[in-house]
Amino acid sequence: MKLALSLSVFALSFAFSLNTTAEEDNPQLSFFNALSSLCGERFEGKMTFPTEGQDSFAGKLLVATVKSCTDTEIRIPFHVGENRSRTWLITKTDKGLQLKHDHRHEDGTPDEINMYGGLANDRGSDLSQSFEADTHTASIIPAASTNVWSMSLSDDKRMLTYHLERHNAPRFTAELHMSDK
Repeated sequence: MKLALSLSVFALSFAFSLNTTAEEDNPQLSFFNALSSLCGERFEGKMTFPTEGQDSFAGKLLVATVKSCTDTEIRIPFHVGENRSRTWLITKTDKGLQLKHDHRHEDGTPDEINMYGGLANDRGSDLSQSFEADTHTASIIPAASTNVWSMSLSDDKRMLTYHLERHNAPRFTAELHMSDK
């Protein structure tokens, strides 16, 4: 009985150490944890690409607040000026880390173009992940089928960069700095 109990304890501790090691060696989970550590923080900034005046976000204050964090999901409302219709959802899934864009009308109902995004590819790091468009995105926005969205944190986690590429060319970049408010 003691031997069986000892073996069970050993097996559990070994499994725990494997799980811990696997999580520590997984850049997607490390990124999720880094972002989650910023829960409650507000980032403010502006569009840095394309050049001013060539996008509807030009000249508007951009605000991302790491608002809600659970063990499996981070919600980041993203405001463009007075427009508060967007939320980035970063979710742990069985297939890896996922980014979705939740667009809502003022009354809370989903926009027609909603929940687009995709899974993180395998080229990310502890502070940066890139998410390739999924089939849902391609079905509701055919032109976005080649989209890759990237989210990056600076080494000190005080700057958040959101970048979009389409057809392997830059389409949009925002640099947001942690607010002291």
